[in-house]
Amino acid sequence: MDFVEKTVNKELIYKGNITEYWVEKVLLPNGKKADREIVKHDGAVAIMPFTADGKMVFVKQFRKAIEKTILEIPAGKIDATDKEPAETGKRELEEETGFRAARFELETSFYTSPGFTNELVYIYRAEGLTKVDQPLAQDEDEFIEILTLSFEEAWEAYEQQLIIDSKTVFALFYWKLTRQTKN
Repeated sequence: MDFVEKTVNKELIYKGNITEYWVEKVLLPNGKKADREIVKHDGAVAIMPFTADGKMVFVKQFRKAIEKTILEIPAGKIDATDKEPAETGKRELEEETGFRAARFELETSFYTSPGFTNELVYIYRAEGLTKVDQPLAQDEDEFIEILTLSFEEAWEAYEQQLIIDSKTVFALFYWKLTRQTKN
């Protein structure tokens, strides 16, 4: 069976600074029509920054959409000026944490919720961190605190539901998996 849904018509409902909202009328494989509400996003990059002593750097910030302060790995939206996701990641790492990394490697990428958005997040591992004397400035609407946590401390934050977003939960389970393979 062919599962492809052919777009018959699409309408831009709203264009914001980060996302666009579309309603697409599609032709289903069975010949019927349906509406699909789609959020278009340029994508994002998240970084798992590891310190020399094996800890991970997190940012603590308030997230209005869920009305909660949470811990996250550093991350940011891919800008039109970025030539590749690694460029976004390196910039965001420095802006949010004040660190640069000697090693910056792509681990994976994933779609956050393909049922309604095309947002693709790239996850990088950063090692060999050095503090920058005059780092790139944070976004002016960004208020964050930097935390460096051991695996046990991060896992406790997860159990306390301070780590709850998909990219950071992924990073935590990735960290757990890599610790198990080393033992």
